[in-house]
Amino acid sequence: MKLSDYAEKVGVTYKTAYRWFKAGKLRGYQMDTGTIIITEDQPAVTQRTAVYARVSSSENKANLDTQAERLVRYCEAKGYQIDRVVKEIGSGVNDGRKKFLALLADEQITRIVVEHKDRATRFGFRYIETLLEQQGREIEVVNLAEDEHEGLLDDLVAVVYSFCARLYGQRRGQRKTERITAELKRDDDDAVG
Repeated sequence: MKLSDYAEKVGVTYKTAYRWFKAGKLRGYQMDTGTIIITEDQPAVTQRTAVYARVSSSENKANLDTQAERLVRYCEAKGYQIDRVVKEIGSGVNDGRKKFLALLADEQITRIVVEHKDRATRFGFRYIETLLEQQGREIEVVNLAEDEHEGLLDDLVAVVYSFCARLYGQRRGQRKTERITAELKRDDDDAVG
């Protein structure tokens, strides 16, 4: 059967089915005309969808639950079967969020649904998207920027936020180091005197 027919049969887009074929998840061949033929004995690749909701701080925990609920309703409306709902509290600048990293590492999850790009990451979204595509997986963003200006404004805010977080983090670390140094000097003076 043609790849387009296969995609329709299993309920995925042609692009997703093509990525599966290129990744070797579908058996078949490509004709000289470019048409891809999938063999009939091909088991249907099931889409496993995960919803990822994130907020930056625990003060926004209520928003985390409503964000996850909105994403679940979106997936249900699209006919996606949800395998996992992942909720995480952490900065979008932090690239060490354990739950998100585990979701990215789980190759059984073929689709990750997020509300906005910045819920996944503040920077490098395109890298994540490209790497997932190479694995025959995808990340779907529910609310894309309406126009280019909105996206630019979001990027500017993310850059300023990132630099502020690093600056305040350095200051906090410097104050902590100064406190420890002062205490060590005090302990040394007490030992000598």
